[in-house]
Amino acid sequence: MAITEYFVRYLQRRDLLCAGDIDRLRAVRTCHVAFRPGEVIVPRGRLARRSCMMLRGMSARQHSIVGRPAERAITALHVPGDFVDLHGFVLAGLEHDVVAVGEAEVEFVDHDELREITANFPHLTRLLWMSTAIDASIHRQWLVAAASLRSSAHLAHLLCELYTRLASVGAAQGYRFTLPLLQKELADILGYTPIHVNRAVRDLRAGGLIRWQGSEVEILDWQGLVRLARFNPDYLELDRVRR
Repeated sequence: MAITEYFVRYLQRRDLLCAGDIDRLRAVRTCHVAFRPGEVIVPRGRLARRSCMMLRGMSARQHSIVGRPAERAITALHVPGDFVDLHGFVLAGLEHDVVAVGEAEVEFVDHDELREITANFPHLTRLLWMSTAIDASIHRQWLVAAASLRSSAHLAHLLCELYTRLASVGAAQGYRFTLPLLQKELADILGYTPIHVNRAVRDLRAGGLIRWQGSEVEILDWQGLVRLARFNPDYLELDRVRR
């Protein structure tokens, strides 16, 4: 298969791509694989020979807690168009697993392809570097949100971010999106108990901000949700770079 158009859109949203860059991206050979909910997509510790990009659904960066093998921490969510483990291209191995959140489909890209791109396409190389920098920026913002927002506002921030990321690549529209997270997974992301997460969801519903049925989320009042979350999308670097 060819590389997903979601990734092409991800880059085009942030910088200009010449015809040669687009042609090279669309010539990247990929291996398409589907995963069941909770299945490990990229295992920790293993020397990587390929990198993984989300095509459909979501995945999570999941860490084991030392001394508490039954517990997990989730430090990132990946949506279509995201390279979930591009940092593994330059590292000996990941210190975390990447697991499917709900049904997920991915494309694997051999590192030989990435080596050829980084050797011969300097602009694409810079944009690949940019994608890892944005990933780090999102992680920092999660830390800020965890430290500064209470439960309902913290959840609102996550919903604002996910919708913005999905909409920016054409994977969501009309303030509706699919969020296949279990309540326990939401608790692992936000650092609350499932009871606190349930209360936060209830507060957002009661405030007329969202409708949440199963895995389907509809944002009823975008501006109200943004105000509650104090959401500023600058950290997602959605505007094209001007040089």
